Amino acid sequence: MKKSIAVTPLRKGFALILTFIIVQLLVQLNIINDYLQATIATIGINIILAVSLNLITGFTGQFSLGHAGFMSIGAYACALTVMRVPTVWGFLTGLLLGAVLAALVGFLVGLSTLRLKGDYLAIATLGMSEIIRIIFTNLDITNGAAGLSGIPRFTNWTYLYLFMVSAILLISNFLKSSHGRACISIREDEIAAEAMGINTTKYKVTAFTIGAFCAGVAGALYAAYFYYIDPNTFGFLKSIDVLVIVVLGGLGSVSGSVLAAILLAVISTILQDFSDLRMVIYALLLIIIMIFRPQGLMGSKELSLKAFRNLGGFLSSRKGGK
Repeated sequence: MKKSIAVTPLRKGFALILTFIIVQLLVQLNIINDYLQATIATIGINIILAVSLNLITGFTGQFSLGHAGFMSIGAYACALTVMRVPTVWGFLTGLLLGAVLAALVGFLVGLSTLRLKGDYLAIATLGMSEIIRIIFTNLDITNGAAGLSGIPRFTNWTYLYLFMVSAILLISNFLKSSHGRACISIREDEIAAEAMGINTTKYKVTAFTIGAFCAGVAGALYAAYFYYIDPNTFGFLKSIDVLVIVVLGGLGSVSGSVLAAILLAVISTILQDFSDLRMVIYALLLIIIMIFRPQGLMGSKELSLKAFRNLGGFLSSRKGGK
């Protein structure tokens, strides 16, 4: 038993390192061209956004539509920092600053919307996101509606993979802890959780803070990769895009959010050749998936090596039976 427990983290670590090395080699050999690199960057950023929103909405049960606002804080903070200090340390400082500022706003939002639930909370967080967008639109330092251009690119596969894996591990380990269990209990029945002595205020604010922190990281990575940002980049539709990934992957499944982010990016890439009908086909595919799989791709389950072994054993037993 001890051996299997020790081997599993080693296997996961080996798989993570192997994935990084393979993609890095493909990039260096130019097998993955600039367009595919941009797609991979989008996938990585969306994964960070999706797993962090899933913590708030899927696991804690707080229906939030303000993730684009948190992302914009990280993006602008990092962009303004790296444009003044165009070095790796400037990039990392801007990323940390953006994440901390986003977490601070997430803390304040979580604290001020404690008594709101469901649609009311969604409207409040959407309003917060729009307020942030309007502030950036009217500030001189952010160049207003024209946005910031010529942002030095520092986001590469190494930084993207590092922060993406870190966000997944942070949220996964948080959910496995007693704090994560408390968040899940709030989602299931907040009144019962309070009756059992769980400080619902503390855990809802914690979920908002961690989710906003990760969204700030995603925004910083976005700004330092795509050269240009403007307030409309982080509008209402961006929050909806992230919510679609979370719902499609499964509310309450971290690996579901990862799979959904990859799947939607692949579908969008394939449909690039059908520019006139791309969004129509994209919407129809989403509708079909949600009709036949309303709980999402993974529901509330997680991918694991054990699940693959069980599936392999099931398939082999079926063949043996035949």
